[in-house]
Amino acid sequence: MANEKILVVDDEKEIAELAEIYLVSDGYQVFKAVNAYDGLRILEKEDIKLALIDIMMPGMNGIDMCKKIRETSNIPIIMVSAKGAELDKIVGLGAGADDYVTKPFSPLELSARVKSQLRRYTTLNPGTQAQTALAEEIRIGGLLINTVSHRVWVYDEEVRFTPIEFDILVLLASHPGKVFSIEDIFAQVWHEKAYEANNTVMVHIRRIRTKLGEDERADKIITTVWGVGYKIEG
Repeated sequence: MANEKILVVDDEKEIAELAEIYLVSDGYQVFKAVNAYDGLRILEKEDIKLALIDIMMPGMNGIDMCKKIRETSNIPIIMVSAKGAELDKIVGLGAGADDYVTKPFSPLELSARVKSQLRRYTTLNPGTQAQTALAEEIRIGGLLINTVSHRVWVYDEEVRFTPIEFDILVLLASHPGKVFSIEDIFAQVWHEKAYEANNTVMVHIRRIRTKLGEDERADKIITTVWGVGYKIEG
């Protein structure tokens, strides 16, 4: 995972340089941009594996940049928000971000979150322990998941998911009928203690349901068990 290319987009020069110092010390190659437009141009030219994007920027903000990236790419996106800006976090996740950090962030926190997202993204390579523990294909009703190619079809139509969304979907689909609490999902997908898990998981579940077309169809793939959690029936 060393020498992976990471994009840092922040109009605060000091924050961008601090993130660069932390990431370079972990062996990553860092590209910096002071605004969303420059960041998008870098994404077109370089093989970026992860983007760290500030939410509050002049011109195109981080939320809109995230949405723009999601039109063509599923690379992990970590949003950077001001401390205590809970609404920013929810909106960022709703726009397609995979995770967030708050300013001021510590080297250990940033490193842990970047490594976690890159691990998830690079499990596209076959032969990992996580993949060999799963069937290559999971079929439930009109849902088909290929756990090796990370591709999903819903009633024969292919649907694109971010790495986090894919992992949540596979977790539920690989245990049909089992109810997972929000804390269970957070612990098994993020591999962290369930800190501020509620909004994070709920926003991702909402995005998954939208992509599955549950807004337009009467039949639901993901079932909510009120007061308990979520499940996919076998």
